[in-house]
Amino acid sequence: MRRKIILDCDPGHDDAIAILLALASPELEVLGITTVFGNVGLEHTTRNALVVREVAGVQVPVYAGADRPLVRDRISAEAVHGASGLGGPHLPTPTGQAEPKHAVLFIIEQVLQHPGQVTLVPTGALTNIALALRLEPRIIPQIREIVLMGGSIDIGNWTPSAEFNILCDPHAARIVFEAGVPLVMMGLNLTHQTVAHPARIARFRALGTPVGRFVAELLEFFREHHRRRYKWEGAPIHDACTIAYLLRPELFKTGLFNVEIESNEGLAFGRTVCDYWHVTGKPPNCTVGLEVDVEGFYDLLVERIGGY
Repeated sequence: MRRKIILDCDPGHDDAIAILLALASPELEVLGITTVFGNVGLEHTTRNALVVREVAGVQVPVYAGADRPLVRDRISAEAVHGASGLGGPHLPTPTGQAEPKHAVLFIIEQVLQHPGQVTLVPTGALTNIALALRLEPRIIPQIREIVLMGGSIDIGNWTPSAEFNILCDPHAARIVFEAGVPLVMMGLNLTHQTVAHPARIARFRALGTPVGRFVAELLEFFREHHRRRYKWEGAPIHDACTIAYLLRPELFKTGLFNVEIESNEGLAFGRTVCDYWHVTGKPPNCTVGLEVDVEGFYDLLVERIGGY
């Protein structure tokens, strides 16, 4: 049976590649794409989801969600992703529009309609997920799993302590991490292993297809920020790790830990505090990605992107 998923995202270069990977994978049934503020504002992230749907040629429904955090002021990452959120390739004009239903209501509806079957895959701020949990607590025991990109067991990337997606809305992240839903966290400590250096980008361009070129152009633009900022040879494809985990869990080494979210203002605001050595005695609440077979990850990406 195909695994039912909802992609909750803020496209974003790596979100776009995660969407393409999911839509190219027959093992997955993408019930819908929900969008949230994050890398850029909600208007742009929603348009970008429609653009990627257009590139993929798959008419999966798109639903717009939260345009701001629960409590804190909104932050964004145009400096990383460009003003549109998908700097680099020529972006086609979407022929369709987002559905009129709010993303949060769509998430609730689908989980209740398919109890125990829906995996939520958030790759941006966790605001939509937190709102769904609070608005309709009945869904909590009915969610199969939440597989998210965010956080880290060690360093941040937006502050010394915090990864961007969690920092966008730490209060929402705290709700999600305390809800009791099975969680898998793909954080920076793992995703930074997936740097798309020039030889890896060349594999997508060598596919000779419009989608292959689109991915290569995304990664070339994304690479420039990381080359300037971190002196790396390329950019990590953070968000696609969530989909790769669903498709090929054997590519990943994980551990089970207690993870809490620091939501108090200060130096650690937005940090995912991972009890790596189990010193608190608190029960584990999260499966945390530790290592990835990077070549296997890229083989999977190239294979699926090559199928378009």
